[in-house]
Amino acid sequence: MLVPATPPGLGLERGGGGARAGWRRGPPRRARARPDRLREAADAAGVADLIDVRRLDVTDADEAAAAVAETVAAYGRLDAVVNNAGAGHVGTLEQETVDDVRAVMEVNFFGVLHVSRAALPHLRACRGRLVTVTSVGGVVGQPFNEAYCAAKFAVEGFMESLAPVAAGVGVTVAVIEPGAVASEFVANVGVDRDRAIERAGVYGPALRAYLDRGARVFPAAQSPADAATVVVAAVTGPTPSPRTQTSTTAREFVRVKLADLAGTAVTDLTSGWLR
Repeated sequence: MLVPATPPGLGLERGGGGARAGWRRGPPRRARARPDRLREAADAAGVADLIDVRRLDVTDADEAAAAVAETVAAYGRLDAVVNNAGAGHVGTLEQETVDDVRAVMEVNFFGVLHVSRAALPHLRACRGRLVTVTSVGGVVGQPFNEAYCAAKFAVEGFMESLAPVAAGVGVTVAVIEPGAVASEFVANVGVDRDRAIERAGVYGPALRAYLDRGARVFPAAQSPADAATVVVAAVTGPTPSPRTQTSTTAREFVRVKLADLAGTAVTDLTSGWLR
């Protein structure tokens, strides 16, 4: 959550993270955040006094509501929310349970809804912004990401539908679509490559090709700082577009889907990842 340390629109820089931009940052909404590391990073950046770090399980609607209420009680208002909770998942339908898919939806979709629903009354009061970090996977379906992309597609559809309704009561709704980012996101998915390939059976060769591609793409991808700059701009800059990609690579990837009425351009592209 972001609560201004200065009046909205004053003294805000667009070149860094939320705290560097002069915004007081409330509880992060990553399902398993690591508060010590966040505090260490804040100390190193010289913005520790603008960071308020608390644990929050976004899959718990009561916790989400309490976090929003506590933030408003502590700071007096809520000007913007950035939904950035997310959990990756690699798998395919024949080899996972419906409960596996539900767990992905709980974090990536329902977690966003829990926080957004609790925040909206306060954002209406301040004519604030509801910004959700989704993914290019919320536009383009990707192999072995069926559950993850389904959840991100759901978030995109929900926010796209909510945007004009919220605008009517003064709230700006926007989604930010990163492509590959050179962060710990992939490592946090927790895939044991060799074991996963061995257990994949007939899907093993395709999974091997997919994982090998990921190992090549992510280390050379956009930096987390560059991606974060786009998120900060959506909060502090001019009114953001309903959809914004964080890099040229992400824009070109999304463009393939949005210009592909038949769907064949996308499947031809992603099929190549499996060979």
